[in-house]
Order: sequence, then structure tokens, then C-alpha cells
Amino acid sequence: MIRRSCFALLPLLLAGCGSPTPATVVPSTIRVDASNEQVDRNWAHAEELYRAGRWASAATALERLGLEFTSGDPRMARARFYLAECYLAMKSHLQAVREFRRVSDEMPSDPLAPDALLRAGDAFGELWRRPELDPTYAQTAISTYQEVSNRYPGTHASAMAVLRINELNDRLAAKQYRAALYYLRYKADDSAILYIKDLASAYPKATVVPEALVTLIQIYKRLGYSEDIKETCVYLRRFHPQGAGVAEACAAPAAPGAS
Repeated sequence: MIRRSCFALLPLLLAGCGSPTPATVVPSTIRVDASNEQVDRNWAHAEELYRAGRWASAATALERLGLEFTSGDPRMARARFYLAECYLAMKSHLQAVREFRRVSDEMPSDPLAPDALLRAGDAFGELWRRPELDPTYAQTAISTYQEVSNRYPGTHASAMAVLRINELNDRLAAKQYRAALYYLRYKADDSAILYIKDLASAYPKATVVPEALVTLIQIYKRLGYSEDIKETCVYLRRFHPQGAGVAEACAAPAAPGAS
């Protein structure tokens, strides 16, 4: 009886030990990198789009390449630089700044790094399109150009950064001089004097400085500020002797009775 009961249970035990259910296959979510040949073709295509000035299409292709390049690919810096130029051409200045800075900050020893930082300054400079606008972007551009000179002295980018700083300082000084003339037009002499003196102090090499200081002398003459006239003329003769109107403004008055 016992043996028969065991045999009776055997089919049930075998049923419970059947074949295991096949495991569910989960598709891989890992991106398969493009082959080297495909990356080379994509790079050639992106360069072709860039040189043709098809900025939006080139930007899309270059962004894709940023995902396809292997770590340390020497083309990465150039791809980032091209992408930044595409953004700048499309007037996306702040995106351009971000990509230019990625080149200079993430790949600082790359030959393109100094030029990338210079172009970041250019992008900020372009945002200050008109002198009457807030000059914050101009000041940020100057800070960026100064960074170029500090980080990459002796490079062509550093030399260009100095020129860009001078250009922006000229524009900032001209903006301030126009403000002084505005106050002068409404007889607000004290305000005009403050603007011109601050201009000469903040932007001493600006091309408008001699003209502004000659205007300052004219104000002093009208107000009878003889000592201020002398001090301003000493400064002009020392630093801007060839400036337009300097000789006439600072000419010694004729002696009484001189013919």
C-alpha cells in the first residue's frame, strides 16, 4: 500500500519539476557607437555643411559628432569650435559663448583654445550692438579678452584681444562723452564735468579723450576755473600733445597791449 501510494504521487512530483519557464529577453538600451568609417564620413559631411554656410544643418551634424567621437579624438575641439561658430552665425550668442568656452576650458592645451576664448569675447561684444544699450555685455567682453591675454600671452589671440579691448573702450568712452554733451546742452555743467573727468580716468587711451578734455577746458573758461584749466592743459600736453584743438585750447593768453 505504501509502495502504491508512492507511485501514485510520482506523476504529481514530476509535474512539479517540469522545464523552467524561459527568461524574458530585455533589449539592450546601450547605444552602439558608430564605426570609425561612419564617424569619418559624418565628420566630412559636417565640414562640408559648415563650409557651405548651412549653419543649422551643420550644427545638427556637429552636435551628433560630439556623441560619436571617442575620448581623446583630436577632432573634438574643432567640432566644438565649428559648432560655436554656427551658433554665432545664427545669432545664438550665449550658446556660442558656451561652446567656445568648452574648447578653452575643457581642452586648454589645444591649439584652438586661445582663439576659442577670443571668439567668446567677440560673441559678448556683438551683444552690445548699440552704444545706447546697457554696457554690461561690453564689460563682460573686455573681461574675457583680458582672460585671453592672461592665459595665453604671446599668442596671436592675445594680440587681437588687446585690439578688441581698445575698440570697446573707444566705444564706451564715446558713449560717456555723448552723455556729457547731453548735460552740457541743458546747462548742467557740473554733471558734464563729472562725466568728462570720469571718462578721461576710466579710458585714458580712448581716441575721444583729447576732444572731451578740450570741451572740458571750454567749460572751465566759461566758469572761470583757471587752476582747472592749467591742470587739464598740463595733462593734455603730456599725453595728447597732437590732439585736435589742444594747441588752441591751451594757448597762453596774449599779454595786455601786445600787438
